[in-house]
Amino acid sequence: MNQLHKNLALWLVILLVMIMLYNIMANRQQQQPTLAYSEFLIAVEAGDVRSVTLQGQNIEGVYQDERTFISFAPNDPNLVQELRSKGVVIEAKAEEDGSFWMTMLVSWGPILLLIGVWIFFIRQMQSGGGKAMSFGKSRAKLMSDTGAQVTFKDVAGVDEAKDELEEIVSYLRDPKKFSRLGGRIPKGVLLVGPPGTGKTLLARAIAGEADVPFFTISGSDFVEMFVGVGASRVRDLFMQGKKNAPCIIFIDEIDAVGRHRGAGLGGGHDEREQTLNQLLVEMDGFESNEGVILISATNRPDVLDPALLRPGRFDRQVVVPRPDIKGRSKILKVHARKVPLSPDVDMDVVAKGTPGFSGADLANLINEAALLAARANKEQVEMDDLESAKDKVMMGAERRSMVITEKEKNVTAYHEAGHAVVAFYLPDADPVHKVTIIPRGRALGVTMYLPSEEKYNESRTGLETIICTLLGGRVAEEIVFGEITSGASNDIERVTGIARKMVCEWGMSDKVGPLAYGEKEGEVFLGRDLGHMKNYSEATAVEIDGEIRRIVQENYERTRQILSDNKDSLTRLAEALLEKETLDASEVRYLVTGEQEEVVAVDSQPDVDSLSPEV
Repeated sequence: MNQLHKNLALWLVILLVMIMLYNIMANRQQQQPTLAYSEFLIAVEAGDVRSVTLQGQNIEGVYQDERTFISFAPNDPNLVQELRSKGVVIEAKAEEDGSFWMTMLVSWGPILLLIGVWIFFIRQMQSGGGKAMSFGKSRAKLMSDTGAQVTFKDVAGVDEAKDELEEIVSYLRDPKKFSRLGGRIPKGVLLVGPPGTGKTLLARAIAGEADVPFFTISGSDFVEMFVGVGASRVRDLFMQGKKNAPCIIFIDEIDAVGRHRGAGLGGGHDEREQTLNQLLVEMDGFESNEGVILISATNRPDVLDPALLRPGRFDRQVVVPRPDIKGRSKILKVHARKVPLSPDVDMDVVAKGTPGFSGADLANLINEAALLAARANKEQVEMDDLESAKDKVMMGAERRSMVITEKEKNVTAYHEAGHAVVAFYLPDADPVHKVTIIPRGRALGVTMYLPSEEKYNESRTGLETIICTLLGGRVAEEIVFGEITSGASNDIERVTGIARKMVCEWGMSDKVGPLAYGEKEGEVFLGRDLGHMKNYSEATAVEIDGEIRRIVQENYERTRQILSDNKDSLTRLAEALLEKETLDASEVRYLVTGEQEEVVAVDSQPDVDSLSPEV
């Protein structure tokens, strides 16, 4: 209502301004009286006219008393002679052909200006998301062939997903190859994967490879404040697709419109549900959509409506996972094409040290390395730049300006040394890659581990080893200083989480057995777990708590025994950290055992999932 009042006030102001302009221009014309030609001649005869300006049939004159007048004369050949005989000053101007149009402009100018301003404001109101006359039109953009195209050559690390999508492109190029055996074109392909793995990049590659129209739109573009607009836009989108068939329609972040229907507190969102219903009908309804392929992307497939995921709508679900070591190496090489690299750069080594990184993470790593090299005025990006960029991406920038007391620095050094020594003496632990007491991000110190190989499963022994390495910092503080600090809060939180999962999810407790205890909490807005209840008794809860405590306590004592037996190694390592602040793998080995490492294989960098930064 306030907006309506503002609009009315604006139009009233514009109207008043136009009326004022019109009156001013009209008054200017009325200020000079129009004189009949006969009266003009009488005034000349009487000597009352001082000067005149002749322009065609128009006469503009000035009386002796400075008054002005306007008159119109017929073709009178004696007029000039008469004026000269009376001593009237004569000035002549060339006749203008546009005098009529000038008069029309002066007369109708204010009205035309008012209409122009009105049209301008209407167009402004229709721009962006408020197009009053085209609410129901689709906002899909047709990808053109101009500009920098992305093709499948620019996509790496997701070979299986590429194969699935290359088949779609091949079908569109040569449908007879597949249809001769009774196959039909898939109606929908859903790209599923964590953020940053390249789902949208794959869609752009399809647009670059396909010789067919490619429409792209975001899921949020369907939802408006007006009920029914989203459904209308879906209809218009598929109508455009049918006119341009065969074609591809790409909807990014489809979970914005494809969530479960009838879910959440107080019912669902009517506009979103109507949009989803129309999308379901368009994908598999009475009308055929032959030649229109819908490709969508989401990182939340768990929230999508089951009717959207069934065969006949989304016939294929293509998983776009985080890349493995070979995929990471290929992705790094793709993103490093435009970056001048030093001969010492080995992307395989960088890939080995970045397990768990997504394609976006690797692109960010290359960019950070290029920025660091440029900051140092280098001509090429060197391996040291990639190492520093990886540390910055994984742990945060160094905070050398942070003021730390000698006591806190001493505690941090023994804390990180405890992690490293425990990891060194446990046979199943990942090798230590780097130890530093330079504050990074929110951590006062960090111990990084480099896995010898990528792991997709973890054994009970391996999980207990991780618990011991996490507890190494707290135990070292207790052994050396006789007290503990809050620096191990993150370690304790992770240890408790691992132990709870071992008991409740992975069945690694002999006492409570191979059962799953506790249901994963669902989202209330999806209509899940509104009345959530435990699926086990209070007696079982007591046993679960006891098993969690036992696992943590047994590994705590095991860690204490390792550090007590190797206190000299702990002290040497901590003193070296206080002196150098950062130690690499070979230095840690030498300080712990006194042996020099033969091959520094640990030059490769650890991965984000496997690295364990400890506070």
